[in-house]
Amino acid sequence: MKELKMYINGKFVDSRSGKWIDVLNPSTEDVISRQPDGTVEDVQEAIDAAEKAQKEWAKIPACERAVYLRKMAQGIRDNFDKFQEILVREQGKTQALAGVEVNVTAEYFDYMASFARHIEGEIIQSDNRGETMLLQKVPCGVAAGILPWNFPFFLIARKAAAAMIAGCSIVLKPSQITPENCCEFCKIVDESGLPAGVFNVVTGRGSLVGNAMAGSPKVGIVSLTGSVSAGVKIMEAAAPNITKVSLELGGKAPVIVCADADLELAAQAVLDSRIGNSGQICNQAERVYVDKRVKKQFTDLIVKKFSAVKVGNPAVMKDADMGPLVEKRALESVSEKVERAVKQGAKLLCGGHRIGDKGYFYAATVLDGCTQDMDIIHEETFGPVLPLVEFDTLDQAIEWANDSEYGLASSVFTKDLDTAARVCRELNFGETYINRFHFEAIQGFHAGVKKSGIGGADGKHGLEEYLNTHVIYYQSHY
Repeated sequence: MKELKMYINGKFVDSRSGKWIDVLNPSTEDVISRQPDGTVEDVQEAIDAAEKAQKEWAKIPACERAVYLRKMAQGIRDNFDKFQEILVREQGKTQALAGVEVNVTAEYFDYMASFARHIEGEIIQSDNRGETMLLQKVPCGVAAGILPWNFPFFLIARKAAAAMIAGCSIVLKPSQITPENCCEFCKIVDESGLPAGVFNVVTGRGSLVGNAMAGSPKVGIVSLTGSVSAGVKIMEAAAPNITKVSLELGGKAPVIVCADADLELAAQAVLDSRIGNSGQICNQAERVYVDKRVKKQFTDLIVKKFSAVKVGNPAVMKDADMGPLVEKRALESVSEKVERAVKQGAKLLCGGHRIGDKGYFYAATVLDGCTQDMDIIHEETFGPVLPLVEFDTLDQAIEWANDSEYGLASSVFTKDLDTAARVCRELNFGETYINRFHFEAIQGFHAGVKKSGIGGADGKHGLEEYLNTHVIYYQSHY
């Protein structure tokens, strides 16, 4: 049995609890490792170490901090096969997507390192003679990062690379479902020579470890990627100290397919945006509104593509399009939502069932005849299920698309520039994709509105999540 270690103040350690949490392979349901069951005391030790280290880390020029980030990027590339295999084993990713995640994680560390000479302040005109006003950007202190299980490796970079180049130290909590990749990454951090305490990892349960991180008065920002319910708990824990929070939560991304759309392009993009990571991505296409004039043609294309999806254990089926859902609860949740949709009047065109009796595999599923009042249109599915809704007018499609408590991603397929521009103006979402699949770029800003979150990540705006402003008024008396 592989026993994972936490990483606190530059040392690999077990938890004070002496207890462990098993990690399962979702393709086989076998226990593959176990992680320390972290305690509040473990969290406090990590935060204390991070606080002490941050004071010195912030004094180091950003270009020197960038050297460590580049070492980490190279360390990832040198261990590509290892990290790809871990993601396939513990999260159920396909070989192809696991490889993409490893490469983009390395790229993200290099990308954030490139900001070393681009953290800029301002000179502001004063109302007073002889006075200079300066606005500096300064690190917000200790960052607490709570990671999800769907892109567990990439999110290390999204949170830690931005925090560290900004001059923050960080304490990370990986998902208890997928901790091995993060624990393995700590070896690369250790080999980089990074000062002790700048990067720390505490494993364990979110309800204990995550809340303890968010509730610490020594933390300057808490960044969570997770569910809405988890986000609410983090906000509650952070509230007494008025700690800044950055939350990427759920999504229910609408797709609007207009009558003039390239239907083959739209169908392929929707497929790619729905089955990636077995439908477990927050900004994937979750519901599709199709103009009634092209509804049948589009539906035929979608059903053909979904029916051809290859599902299997990605460690064995190297060319699998989908692996398993991440855990038993996810399989049960997706199954229940499909069954409820059918009871409410949806028509099952393909899929709609578990595959096999071992592992958490679920078939790519298309539901037709869906209406705006159905639960499947409003509740995040987080599985390979696509509900189709027919619309009469663009006004109707936009109104229905906005009829959601979420506001992360959206898309429109049309050849008409005016239509695309109008949809972008009127959709209330943080992201809108035009004639392409749903997947953000690292130089953009991945952020949502409504219950999809607060703040965001990526690009210069994501970096600035970890920076505070400090305005200086210098009055010369000479």
